[in-house]
Amino acid sequence: MPNKRDRADNPRGPGPGAADGRVAELERISMLHQARQAARAYGGAARMWRRPFAASQPRTASAVAPVWITTYPASVITREGASVLATLGDATLWQALSSIGIRAIHTGPTKRAGGYRDGRYTPTIDGNFDRIGFDVDPAFGTREEYIALSAQAAAHNAVAIDDVIPSHTGKGPDFHLACMRHGDYPGLYHMIEIAPDDWEMLPDVPEGRQSVNLPPATVDLLAEREYITGQLHRVIFFEPGVKETDWSATAPIKGVDGETRRWVYLHYFKEGQPSLNWLDPSFAAQTMIVGDALHSLDQLGARGLRLDANGFLGIERREDGTVWSESHPLSVTGNSLLGGIVRKAGGFTFQELNLTVDDIAAMSGHGADLSYDFITRPAYHHALVTGDTEFLRMMLRMVHDYGIDPASLIHAMQNHDELTLELVHFWTLHANDVFDLGGQTWQGRTLRDHVRETMYEAISGPRAPYNLRFVTNGVACTTVSLIAAALGHEDLDALDSAQVEEIRRAHLLLVMYNAFQPGVFALSGWDLVGALPLDPQEVEHLMADGDTRWIARGAYDLTDAVPDATHSADGLPRARALYGPITAQLDDPDSFASRLRRLLAVRDAHGIAASEQVAIPDVEAPGLLVMVHDLPDRRGLQVTALNFGREPVDETLTLDVPRPGPVVDMIAETIEGEVGEDGRLRVRLDPLEGRSLRIAYPLPV
Repeated sequence: MPNKRDRADNPRGPGPGAADGRVAELERISMLHQARQAARAYGGAARMWRRPFAASQPRTASAVAPVWITTYPASVITREGASVLATLGDATLWQALSSIGIRAIHTGPTKRAGGYRDGRYTPTIDGNFDRIGFDVDPAFGTREEYIALSAQAAAHNAVAIDDVIPSHTGKGPDFHLACMRHGDYPGLYHMIEIAPDDWEMLPDVPEGRQSVNLPPATVDLLAEREYITGQLHRVIFFEPGVKETDWSATAPIKGVDGETRRWVYLHYFKEGQPSLNWLDPSFAAQTMIVGDALHSLDQLGARGLRLDANGFLGIERREDGTVWSESHPLSVTGNSLLGGIVRKAGGFTFQELNLTVDDIAAMSGHGADLSYDFITRPAYHHALVTGDTEFLRMMLRMVHDYGIDPASLIHAMQNHDELTLELVHFWTLHANDVFDLGGQTWQGRTLRDHVRETMYEAISGPRAPYNLRFVTNGVACTTVSLIAAALGHEDLDALDSAQVEEIRRAHLLLVMYNAFQPGVFALSGWDLVGALPLDPQEVEHLMADGDTRWIARGAYDLTDAVPDATHSADGLPRARALYGPITAQLDDPDSFASRLRRLLAVRDAHGIAASEQVAIPDVEAPGLLVMVHDLPDRRGLQVTALNFGREPVDETLTLDVPRPGPVVDMIAETIEGEVGEDGRLRVRLDPLEGRSLRIAYPLPV
């Protein structure tokens, strides 16, 4: 079955010309124009002054939405004639999600994305993360269906979470108007007009293309002539011959004034995603992105917003000639502005910020309310692969060292991206710092290399050919295929029932790690059905630019609405699922979804999401991880004990217990003895087993 939307590169051409009489139409459908029009409704409105907004409010946000399902619209299987949004708003689905304990749905980007040329919209080149409009993408449904989805979530004590993309757009009307030098649209982007006398420096744009990536030598030359800042520290989506720098040049474009120009523009990501300029006198980028955020809250009914790639809002050339593009103060300022306006409007934000722990801490105080847990996520995967939790304990303690509240983190399973192994913290600011691990001292860069090599060898390549490296960032895989690789399974087609049960056991261990600590717990539709990666040949046409993530984005059907479907509505092949639809799983008490439901019920009943993390104790068994939490409302001390190893654990811990009390197994609902004045607690775990223990405080006399 062909893809519903061909993701080939946009056709050649500089965009609509100034003489074709269509400038007014381009402006009418542009995001900047729509944002300016909508902004008039907020001036003088009392609702914008009723709420505190300066400081982030992570615990308020996590109380509203403590457990999320993250979906990927292109992967959703729909009934004939039904849209993706109608499917995600289905009452049967929400009955099942609510039964499991899910309190929020992150829909993923559903607004118009891709490009616009010759009066027609062109396909997305990055899974709808190249936004060009505020309207809902017709491929996913309608505005009314998104509103109905938000209402259905609210009826089940849940909220909808949408996406805002503050760092870039696609090549839509706004970009074309910028290239035509119309009004203050050029102020939207990091784009520089190149004088005709210097066009000889720019490569020709190949037939069928709108722009061409610049080689490093050309970027250096343009920087030397003081056109642009120069080469960035890292090139995301680096691919030889495709993207070698973060700069591209347009073909000649005729402007509204009749002048023909060539532009060089920045794109942190793909060539079709021009980067926004957050410090231009027009302040056009701020206007457009704030308008997009308020549209999602007030027009679509979303309560939360993901700030995508929000760490890349500032760029400048330092005096020594190097480029400053990460850990830039402008990103902190921009995120404070966005987080504040959303809080003023009654919503919350979260950031998916894969930068240093320093950056996550700096941008959390007054910016996004919640942060995706890129700090410990690679480390818990490393613990599963190695059966050793020392690196994980180090990262958990680092959260506290930087003053980050674990309750401000979104502890998540699979999402739409790769399993990141960039470990940026050890590569940039802390490359020369010394860390202790495994009885050795490591420089940050060396530790990073060691962890990456360990992971790459274990979960990709000959040992796990079903998982693929993703450029220089990490590995494209599902949670289930990561676990299969960690357990040493080379052939997913040869898994027997006992091996599937072992995978499910490890999957639930990872659930406990993420869910049985303070903050938000999130898992995806792929997690719920136990999805395996697609055969690369099935999505070969989507991976021409090296984007192997498509193997982990197979289609799924959460309610078995269309059991014979082979593809999603967007054309993605159906993934093989080890667990199956959640509606059927909930009828089986031993299924993944049923056991997940039990774990989340315990989490909710005892208020673990709202607890305070008070200790990450040292342990003797390599595979043992212990997290200690003070439960709210004097409910006692909660101990999450997890065995990432392949051998049983029998170990006695000494905890700092405020007062002695009985020990309760919160999941089995049994008494497990008592902790005395000495704080000694015996922990016994089978391989890949987790337990949640509560040390009950005696009632006051």
